[in-house]
Parts: sequence; C-alpha cells; structure tokens
Amino acid sequence: MAYLALYRMFRPTSLNDVVRQEHIVTVLKNQISTGRIGHAYLFCGPRGTGKTSIAKIFAAAINCETPADGSPCGKCECCKALKDPSNLDITEIDAASNNGVDEMRDLREKVQYPPVAGRYKVYIIDEVHMLSAGAFNALLKTLEEPPAHAVFILATTEAQKIPATILSRCMRFDFKLIPQADLEARLKFVFDKIGKAYDDEAISAIARAGAGSVRDMLSVADTCVSYTSGKLTYADVNAVLGNADFSAVAKLCGAILCGNAGDAFERAEAFLSAGKSVGMLLKDALNFLNACAVAKTCRDGKSILSLPDDMYAEVSAIAKATDGHRLLRVTEIFAAVETDLKYSASPRILFETAVLKASMPQSDYDIEALIARIAELEKRIANGVTVRAETPSVERVESVPAPKEEDPEEEYDSGYIPPDEEVPLGGVYFDEPIKPVETKPEPAPTKPREMKPAPKGDAKATFGSFLRSIRKIARSGVLLTLCMDLDGGYDGDKFILYTESETIFRSLKKEDHYALITQAFEAVGISADGFEIRLRGKQSDEFNKRMDDLKDTFGGVKIEIK
Repeated sequence: MAYLALYRMFRPTSLNDVVRQEHIVTVLKNQISTGRIGHAYLFCGPRGTGKTSIAKIFAAAINCETPADGSPCGKCECCKALKDPSNLDITEIDAASNNGVDEMRDLREKVQYPPVAGRYKVYIIDEVHMLSAGAFNALLKTLEEPPAHAVFILATTEAQKIPATILSRCMRFDFKLIPQADLEARLKFVFDKIGKAYDDEAISAIARAGAGSVRDMLSVADTCVSYTSGKLTYADVNAVLGNADFSAVAKLCGAILCGNAGDAFERAEAFLSAGKSVGMLLKDALNFLNACAVAKTCRDGKSILSLPDDMYAEVSAIAKATDGHRLLRVTEIFAAVETDLKYSASPRILFETAVLKASMPQSDYDIEALIARIAELEKRIANGVTVRAETPSVERVESVPAPKEEDPEEEYDSGYIPPDEEVPLGGVYFDEPIKPVETKPEPAPTKPREMKPAPKGDAKATFGSFLRSIRKIARSGVLLTLCMDLDGGYDGDKFILYTESETIFRSLKKEDHYALITQAFEAVGISADGFEIRLRGKQSDEFNKRMDDLKDTFGGVKIEIK
C-alpha cells in the first residue's frame, strides 16, 4: 500500500476526534440529534483547522441510520454505501478549479435528483470564495429555494470575499486557530501511534511551527519523522525547519539590544555570507525577540516557551538586561522589515540597515526609542557612571535674546547660553566605553547664586534666566534636556511652562524634578506659587474655576473660550 501522509492518516472520522472547535461541534451534534438540519452551512476560518473534515463527518452523520453522539456509526447500510467512491449522495467540488457559471448551472440541474442511499444529497464546495460573480449568481437561486433533500456546505478561508446575498442564506460557523497545548497533545498522540520517540522540546517546536493549524503541524512532523530514525530532538526540528543556530541568533539580538552596532553588523554579515536566507534570519530574530518579551513580562515564561533549560537561560539573561521600551522598539523595526521584504529588490541591504538602526538608538527619534534612552541615562547616572553628551546646535534665537558683550553679568541674567559650553541634551554615545567615576558620595545640590530678577512680564528673559538656574542646580542632563523643549509665557502674574508631550509633562511633575524646578524659579525671583507647568491645550485650575462661576452667574448666556 502506498504511504499515506500523517495529516491524511489521522484525519478525524467522528466529531469527538476533532481538535477543539467545541462551539461548532456542539451545535452540529444537537442538530443531528433533533433532526433540525439546515439547507446551507458556511464553514470559514484559517487553513488546517478542520473545516473539510467536519463537513465530511456531518454529511455522513445526517445520512446515517443510527448516528452515535452526532457521528456516523460506520456500520449501517447507508454508511457502507457512502464509502463507495461511485456514490454521488455526497459530492465534493473544488471551487478553485470549477469556478465558472457552467459548473454551477450543472450543479443546479443535478441537485433536483433525489439521493440514492441516504436521506440527503450533500454538496461540499471547498474554497467557495474562488467562484466568479456569474457562478455566485447561478448558485444563489439554488440556495434560496433548494429541494428538501439538498444540503450545501460551503468552506472558505476568506469569508469577506463572499457576496452578502450568499452569506445571508447560510448558517455561518467561524473556526478558530488551535491552541499550542492542544496541538502538542495531538502530535504526541500521533507519534505514540506510529511508535516515534521524541523529546518534549521537539514537540513544542513542531507545534509552534504549525501556528495553530493541525495540517501544517502534521506536515512538518512528517518531514521530521523521516529526518532521523532515532529519537526526535529539538536540534533535529531546527535542522528540518532551517532555523539558524539558537546561540548565534541570541548573540546577534543581544548585541542589537545593548546598542553594540559594530558587533551586531558583523554577526549579521556572518549569517548572510554563509548563505543564510534573509527571510529565515529575520524570522529567527523576531522569534527570539518575542521569546525575550515573554520571558520579561510573563511569570511562567519558561512553560510558555517550552525551551531547553540552557536556551531559556540565554533568553532570560538578555531579557532582564534590556529595557522594555528598547525591546519594543527593536521588535517594531524588524516587524516593519518583514513587510518591506516582499517589495524589495535588495533584501540583504534592507535587513542590514534595520540591524544598524535597531542597534544605534541615538539615531532613532521614535518616542519609544527616546524614552528608552532617557531610562538608560537615569540608570547610568544613578549607578555613578559618567555620561558624555554631544552638544547639539539648538536654534532658540527667537526665544532667547543675544548677549551684551560689555556686561557678562547682564548676559547671564538675560538667559543667553554661550555656544561654546556643553549642554547635555541627549545624543548619548552608547558605542564608546564608559569609565565609572570614583565612588565618592555625590554632594547635595547647592543653592544657586542669587541673580538679578528678570523684568516682570518679559517672558523671554524670564525663561532664559530659568534655564540658567536649572542648569546650575540639576546635576544630570535629563532635566535640562526636558526643560529646553518647553515654551514659556506669562498668564497674568503667573509664569507658565508649556509642553505638548504628556510624557514630558508627567516627568516634570515628579516630586524630585518639580522640587528642582521650584528651586530654580526661586533663584530668579519667582515663588512656588508664581509658576505653573501646563500641558498645551489645558487651562489652569484658576481659569476653570472662574469659568464655572461665570456659567453659574449667567446661566442663559453662551460663553465661548477663544
């Protein structure tokens, strides 16, 4: 006898053998037991989830003389007759190759003839979304007024392509992807039946490769069974799937996450020079980053990933050393490349560019990347590490007046910042070695020297004086970096710091940052009640209170805020 593929050998023959899909199986069992059989069913969902298998079981069960728990008994005369290939009571039609109007017209004529062996004549139309517009119109009239003995079962993976007139005449069942735990249980059952020894890690790897599809999983398992005559191991499955060495991928992703661009680029070059497919390497990298996310956020990450102990230890170590925002941003970069590869004529360059971008956070201006850089700065400063920052050329001439050369003190009070002084505004060099400073206790912030208060009402001068003051107080560049992105202005007698970013607003409102900002304002003659940090578009509490009083006083008058 010719060899039978595993997915054909272990195709379910009863509804109880179906893996999951309980919401569908329960309905069909109840219909069979009560005799409430519909005339048209639509089975839709991903491939390999049991649509055609359940359709065949259901077609045989509604014709069976003595169905057992919603499934055909296989012993009655009708069941034996239906097993004969020449029997036409159950007809399967492949709509992908029979999608014309002529085929549907022929079906419309044949459906009028009564069944030979059973009670119903069942038509299973697979991939029904492939029918042409004319074919759907030819099928429509039959679905609208079918003969009493006719039952149609339409199966498709793309229900959105089916006309609404067809959908409204069918009883729809949506099939779901199979959870990994159920896939593993099914695969263990199959291997036990055929006498194949296996490791649990190998079973988990094959189930993950199936991605929720039983048929895809069994196809991979069929190849793995032929790969080795002995016990199936995790390494064997990786070899069959063509995955790169796990430790090598871990080192590549580790170099990217820690910002070592040179090492990451060299490892990517080594993979590609050895003939590794860009698509497979990208898939391996995404799988590893996903494993890091699971290990970092889930308490039972080890059981979820089902990796060998040494491999999970590598994943866990890299995940713990990585900031969550950093991990998210790197995953986003590589996920975008997966889409771009379909349209790229140079996939290698596209992948290597992504490696450089992901491993150089100082060149990435995405919000997640900026938050990760700020978190890294705060972490290093808290550990007593010297951080060198580049001096960007920030054009704030419009908001800061030029200095007067003859009076350096007046220059200071006006808020002007000389261009030759370093202003730590970010741009941290992560690719250079960082030397820790001597472990001496950091002195407490000193009170800044009293400065000449800026003229009241002059927002530019006040804001410049504030920046000078905060620079003397704040020992780290993080707070000054945030303040440099603010706008300043007077609202009555109160000086307002405006920002459009909720992240910056929340950071400045932290207790430690707010205390330093208050101290900086007091140094330039503005008390704690004389300033406010406000999110752009938000009105002050005092303003809102006044507006409420006006609305109470003039209840019938429409008040507009401009």
